[in-house]
Amino acid sequence: MTLYSKIIGTGSYLPPRRVTNQELAIQLAEKGIETSDEWIVSRSGISARHYADPTVQSSDLAVEAAKRALQAASLTPGDVDLIILATSTPDHFGGFPSTACVVQRKLGIANGGAAFDVQAVCSGFVYAMSVADSFIKSGAHKNVLVIGAEVFSRILNFDDRTTCVLFGDGAGAIVMSGSDEPGILATKLHADGSHGDILCVPGSVTGGAIEGSAFLYMDGQAVFKLAVSVLEKVANEALEAGGLESSQIDWLVPHQANIRIMQGTAKKLGLPLEKMVVTVDQHGNTSAASIPLALDTAVRDGRVKPGQNVMMEGVGGGFTWGAVLARM
Repeated sequence: MTLYSKIIGTGSYLPPRRVTNQELAIQLAEKGIETSDEWIVSRSGISARHYADPTVQSSDLAVEAAKRALQAASLTPGDVDLIILATSTPDHFGGFPSTACVVQRKLGIANGGAAFDVQAVCSGFVYAMSVADSFIKSGAHKNVLVIGAEVFSRILNFDDRTTCVLFGDGAGAIVMSGSDEPGILATKLHADGSHGDILCVPGSVTGGAIEGSAFLYMDGQAVFKLAVSVLEKVANEALEAGGLESSQIDWLVPHQANIRIMQGTAKKLGLPLEKMVVTVDQHGNTSAASIPLALDTAVRDGRVKPGQNVMMEGVGGGFTWGAVLARM
């Protein structure tokens, strides 16, 4: 019997503090930086985002999303034998112990199952799903908790209006399990390190001190141009590998970075905009958390239904990009 992997539960969590464009514009104006709701919406489609409190870490957001996904899957934390967590804002400086291990502890999982982080920035969740799919198909793991969690507000330069208005905090999670019915139909991953400087945190650590900037840097025009190009290609690669046509996609769940990139991708795939899940207006860009946040939103409001075909795709610093074609 062929073993497949399937999504059996979704969950998400946003920190309570919601910051509108107007509120952010007032805060920036106090520093002499000019922006407005109209300026932000026209360039990104973003109206609001959520920020975590200073004492809240990525693992805290991840745990709440994971609990909801496990509940939806009718599983307990002890049923999970692997945690893969995608993040660019880990709990610990240097990245260890991994945030996945912190989540394992906070969920009370003591079965010795594996746990590790994946770093592919905004593509991190599709990377993590692809890894989970391979582990499940190999028979190595049965129930995998895949999480995207970020506190990007910690690495934003609030003196740079071109980037600080775009990002937010949050977490999304899914449970993937072994199945005798196809669930994940195809995954495709790519990277091109020659574009690493267009989206990065350029600082480095020497002798315990940070050299350069510890804030996010983005060349918006370069990222936009590259993203539109690669997202269409990787989606078509996943469709070909999964044996489907674009007309058979029921829902497009793209990385929620910029509404113009998202709409451009949908149009190139020949999909009506009504088939695209959009949460960027209320969440901003939550990096690795954006796809699972959007997926859970659409599952819980009844748009995404069992048996439907969902295309998930993202681009991120590295430069990385990838897609997952799944049957729910």
